[in-house]
Amino acid sequence: MNRFLLPLVAVVVFIPILILGLNTDPRKLPSPYIGKPAPQFELPGLKDPSITVTTASLEGRMTLVNIWATWCVGCRAEHQYLMQLAQQGTIPIYGINWRDSRTQALSWLEQLGDPYVVSGFDADARVGIDWGAYGAPESFLVNPQGIVLYRFAGPLNQAIWEREFQPRILEDAAP
Repeated sequence: MNRFLLPLVAVVVFIPILILGLNTDPRKLPSPYIGKPAPQFELPGLKDPSITVTTASLEGRMTLVNIWATWCVGCRAEHQYLMQLAQQGTIPIYGINWRDSRTQALSWLEQLGDPYVVSGFDADARVGIDWGAYGAPESFLVNPQGIVLYRFAGPLNQAIWEREFQPRILEDAAP
């Protein structure tokens, strides 16, 4: 009888953990950087590896850091909106091409357009992990002082931009 008790106890303990995990929305997972300086990083440029993209590249103006990859379905879904945002000149967008092939990423930007001021190439995922990325796409709003104001996991669109990002931009700009 004891040989059946241990597996039963394990199942009873595991089921609530599984249910809790399935009900967790990854968009609501916290970022350790909200209200803190953006993580320090240094990446070679995607288009030109001789150019270095660093945390200092973000300072001095409100910026959007977008973690993206060609294998990411959500990244394709948000790409057209990022192109619109870039064309409006609302905010400079910096990309971190994450866990990807340089050739595929360059082809993607050539075919779909390039909304980024510059994209860093994070082939080994080190920088994405440093930013606390759970996956792609993820976008981070960084103020002119280099402080992370907000993190959004998932594809951006106009409604999300207006609801989540614009109020934070306006709030940070207020004296």
